[in-house]
Amino acid sequence: MQMKDYEFWFVVGSQFLYGPEVLKTVEARAIEMTAELNACGRLPCPVVYKGTIKSDREASDLVREANYIPKCAGIITWCHTFSPSKMWLNGLAELQKPWCHLATQYNRDIPDKEIDMDFMNLNQAAHGDREHGFIGARLRKARKIIAGYWQEEEVRQRLGSWMRAAVGAAFSRSLKVMRFGDNMRDVAVTEGDKVGVQIQLGWQVNTWPVGELVQNMEAVTDDEIDGLMEAYGQDYELATDALETVRYQGREELAMKKMLEAEGCAAFSNTFQDLYGMRQLPGLATQHLMAQGYGYGGEGDWKVAAMTAILKAMSDGQAGGTTFMEDYTYHLQPGNQYSLGAHMLEVCPSVAADRPRIEVHPLGIGDREPPARLVFEGREGDAIVVSLVDMGGRLRLICQDIHCVKPILPMPNLPVARVMWQPEPSLTAGVECWITAGGAHHTVLSYDVTAEQMRDWARMMDVEFVHITRDTTPEALEHDLFLSNLAWKLR
Repeated sequence: MQMKDYEFWFVVGSQFLYGPEVLKTVEARAIEMTAELNACGRLPCPVVYKGTIKSDREASDLVREANYIPKCAGIITWCHTFSPSKMWLNGLAELQKPWCHLATQYNRDIPDKEIDMDFMNLNQAAHGDREHGFIGARLRKARKIIAGYWQEEEVRQRLGSWMRAAVGAAFSRSLKVMRFGDNMRDVAVTEGDKVGVQIQLGWQVNTWPVGELVQNMEAVTDDEIDGLMEAYGQDYELATDALETVRYQGREELAMKKMLEAEGCAAFSNTFQDLYGMRQLPGLATQHLMAQGYGYGGEGDWKVAAMTAILKAMSDGQAGGTTFMEDYTYHLQPGNQYSLGAHMLEVCPSVAADRPRIEVHPLGIGDREPPARLVFEGREGDAIVVSLVDMGGRLRLICQDIHCVKPILPMPNLPVARVMWQPEPSLTAGVECWITAGGAHHTVLSYDVTAEQMRDWARMMDVEFVHITRDTTPEALEHDLFLSNLAWKLR
């Protein structure tokens, strides 16, 4: 399912105490608010008004329906009047979808001359939402609280942002990852508990033999490759005469895509240490698949493959770009420090500043033919890098704010795609914080997804969240991680 295929249910709280006329007014206003939210252009998914809750039975029935319907990616609740919280308890205790509590009210201003007790009885969100909020706290239920006037731009933007995180959670629950071969040998951070991850995040991570991929490659026809070569020519600059090398990448891409589609997988990984029967490590093939929305992880890193797919799903319809990434080397000149991000081949062209070039160069690793790959510079702009790591008993999501720049050096002999950035709070302090938190060398870099969205996603998935910002210091982070370790042990 894509972003446009999901919907969010708007549920309003009230009670029978105020009589049928008040309930009619509440419903009419809820319908009006739903229509305006859908028309505002700030929400990536439609809002569907699902009724006004006035009893325990109504709350329970609605939650069960929301849990059952796949296209419902979450619920948005608001209490127009006072809504006694015990009627919501049984329903919300069963809720399995993301929950946003929109603490707002229909009217922006208090009507000075018109206000009377009828107005007060109808417009009680100020204490209705507090009663409603108590049950979330009492149930210890993960939820997003957005307070403010529903017609304000900031409120609508935050609601739309949360929707994207919720779609990421829904996408995660059905995500399948295809591993071609195993992990790079002797690497620690790419390992992890696949069963635990499936229980917690929903990911199905399984391995397919490289030999099966080779069989599918042999079945690819020249006509199929011809069609893909046309697509390459439209999307990229062909800067090589080694057309057979490029065509071989096309053969790899078509074979991998057929297998991914057949199994319903949205992410994949491979490793240069397991290429039996293959002439090239997939470079251009992997990059073009990522450009189509697939997640990827190098050296068998199935966690970053899955996270790349999730962030791409969360950013569907946005133009900034999201890619598999790796901190490769540093520029440590005093006062002018940067991290250079790259990989052997596989950086997604969605982050390219200009039209990528198809080039062929020796790889120097993997003992195979020089592979075709896309070479480009990443665009300027604010972004994040994220890393999901297995801490033994729990997952930790590390997110760092970064500022991408045009590479300060031309690097004419570097035959790979590259992105250069300044991490917060500085390169050296940022590196110390990242290492302290146990962040991996493989990451996902996104210009579209925000740290707030990743925090929301982590909350939905019950994952520890660590955010490295301009205000973070290694000393404070070490203290916060110590307290977090204690808190998670007590859960």
